[in-house]
Amino acid sequence: MTPRSTLLHPPLPGQVNSRSRAVAGEYPPTLGLILAGGLARRMGGGDKARIRIGGATILDRVLARLAPHCRTLIINANGDPARFADTGLVVVADSVPDFVGPLAGILAGLDWAAANAPDCGFIASAPGDCPFLPKDLVPRLHQARSAANMPLACARSGGRRHPVVGLWPLALREDLRHALTGEGLRKIDMWTARHGIGTAEWPDAPVDPFFNVNTPEDAGRAEAIAKQYPEA
Repeated sequence: MTPRSTLLHPPLPGQVNSRSRAVAGEYPPTLGLILAGGLARRMGGGDKARIRIGGATILDRVLARLAPHCRTLIINANGDPARFADTGLVVVADSVPDFVGPLAGILAGLDWAAANAPDCGFIASAPGDCPFLPKDLVPRLHQARSAANMPLACARSGGRRHPVVGLWPLALREDLRHALTGEGLRKIDMWTARHGIGTAEWPDAPVDPFFNVNTPEDAGRAEAIAKQYPEA
């Protein structure tokens, strides 16, 4: 039986169902991938995506930003997938062992898309610890890719690149697999530089949309930001 691959997570206030606006001819069908496979060592373990910021978990906030622009959403996480059962989303684990980094999660997402959503030519990835993602993330990434005439795209804010927040074509799936398993490559920038990448720019003030929660102190700061800028 095919996994439940459509967005079943209840919409948050202001959220548009994924099928109502996704890929209406403006850019190719895109699968949204939430990267939640890290070990969260600086948080003492656990799932950073479940931290509550501004009355909602970071995962809920990420889903709300990706859902309006993606055909389907899935979660990349290792360990027991049942802990995300309440989302109704498919959970895929890294296909490369030993927690080798986010490229393994991206490859897992590409593999799942190829098998279950082949009409999605791209996946858009976002980490599960960024509570303030921009509402136009996926369209802007596609615009950057198209404008640069490159196969890949990533986000940048305040002059700082965020390589995990990116757009990945299924056409490069096997190349990425070879880089990870055949070459032992781990750095995202090294792999994307081989193929070419467009960059979508956002300001980092008053709120950096790619602020990520790595420590308890970061969580406290994010909560303060959410209170001061409730629309972030």
